[in-house]
Amino acid sequence: MATNKISTKWVSGVAFESENPSGQTVPIDGAEEVGGQGKGYRPKALMLSALAGCSGIDVASLIKKMRLEVDNFHIDIDAEMTEEHPKHYNKVHVVFHFYGSDLDEAKLQKVVSLSVDKYCGVMEMFRQFAQVTTAIEYHKA
Repeated sequence: MATNKISTKWVSGVAFESENPSGQTVPIDGAEEVGGQGKGYRPKALMLSALAGCSGIDVASLIKKMRLEVDNFHIDIDAEMTEEHPKHYNKVHVVFHFYGSDLDEAKLQKVVSLSVDKYCGVMEMFRQFAQVTTAIEYHKA
């Protein structure tokens, strides 16, 4: 069974530095209303970045493997949070934006579906606590 280990150390106030398995560090800080100073990612936003990164890695790998012509792509995520504590995401909408002059929409739909439905483990984790929806937008040059 694969495992991951991280180490997160307190820097000051409500700021932390988290080291991931590859040795890279990520600064984490709370919101100003809890004493944060904007010197790092907020934990819940970092979760959304992890979701976009996980699916993005899948999509980029599949674009290369399928030899698709894509000039660029990015992922936008809008997430709704509950009002009561512990506040958590209950609705997450992921939008994949593809740019290029010769986009194969059918194959890109397949690429996204493979990531969303089969490969992205972070997407599956989000499904355990939130309603996740996705969309694709094509931007032809």
